[in-house]
Amino acid sequence: MGMEYRKLPHGEESLSVIGMGTSSIGMAGEKEIAATVELALESGVNFFDMASADAAPFPVYGQVMAGVRDQVHFQVHFGANYQGGTYGWTTDLDTIKRSVDWQLQALKTDYIDFGFLHCLDEEADLRQVLDGGVLDYLQSLRRAGAVRHIALSSHTPRVANQVLDLGIIDLMMFSINPGYDYHHGDYAIGGAEERMALYRRCEAEGVGISVMKAFSGGQLLDARTSPFGQALTEYQCLQYALDKPGVLAVMPGVRNQADLRRLLGFLDAAPEERDYSILGTFTPADAAGACVYCNHCKPCPAGLDIGLINKYYDLARAGDQLARSHYQNLEKKAGDCIQCGHCDRRCPFHVVQTDRMREIQAYFGA
Repeated sequence: MGMEYRKLPHGEESLSVIGMGTSSIGMAGEKEIAATVELALESGVNFFDMASADAAPFPVYGQVMAGVRDQVHFQVHFGANYQGGTYGWTTDLDTIKRSVDWQLQALKTDYIDFGFLHCLDEEADLRQVLDGGVLDYLQSLRRAGAVRHIALSSHTPRVANQVLDLGIIDLMMFSINPGYDYHHGDYAIGGAEERMALYRRCEAEGVGISVMKAFSGGQLLDARTSPFGQALTEYQCLQYALDKPGVLAVMPGVRNQADLRRLLGFLDAAPEERDYSILGTFTPADAAGACVYCNHCKPCPAGLDIGLINKYYDLARAGDQLARSHYQNLEKKAGDCIQCGHCDRRCPFHVVQTDRMREIQAYFGA
């Protein structure tokens, strides 16, 4: 299977579902960085996050991508500072201007696909970028064509919602993984329903999500550090994130070609390798009974796509005007449920889908 792509709702860009983060690749050396980027391009990866741990990847990316700049999309962070050679975080406007100018020069480009308000996790951080002129600067660059889309990176649902209220962003980078969604980890901010409500709001309002920290910094991949006492696989975590409403791409950090090849194997992985239904035995009480669209209930004897029906219902209630029409276009709707209970017995999250189908039928009238 080749690369899969998802379209940005507020734009024409189609983004590869597996993007590439730069957090760890700087240590690989110029030759390996270049070879890894070339492998990514050959494999159909067209989405690159530039929140690097150091300055090393930027000039290499610029060199390798000089001839294909119009085919790739960069996430550039207004707040990531590389003046000292390593990553630093800042909300100071003059420092941000110098850092962005350097990043553009190193990347050999005169425009930014996604200009990010970077890592706003506290309300005080948001006030600083608003009062300090950072957002005004970003918007001026967008008007001039130097920034195509304004975006936000955050780990905090409350702050993310405040930025969504401003109506200024087309993309949000957010930390999504089973640990954070179910109260485990340093960035497990907000309850399960609060986080899911954020994802649904993004889809309803046409704000795409690119996912960071899909493996919780590797903690989920090792039974010794997994908060669930059992390791998950990279493919389970990737599928988990891609199934969330609003998500366009997952941006795992890679260290070298070997890491990238292994992650790209996800595209050819069998459904059972991607299946994360084991999470149903780990989830806390406040997450039980909520459909997460994992489709572990398939196949439905009556042919319903139960996960998709649930997703359209949740999105319609969240205000997504298109969700109702998408639902009406389904060949099989909730009203076609034969109440056999097959899905109820299979659901690892303890959702009584037969009741849910009656509720959805009543809501949509079919």
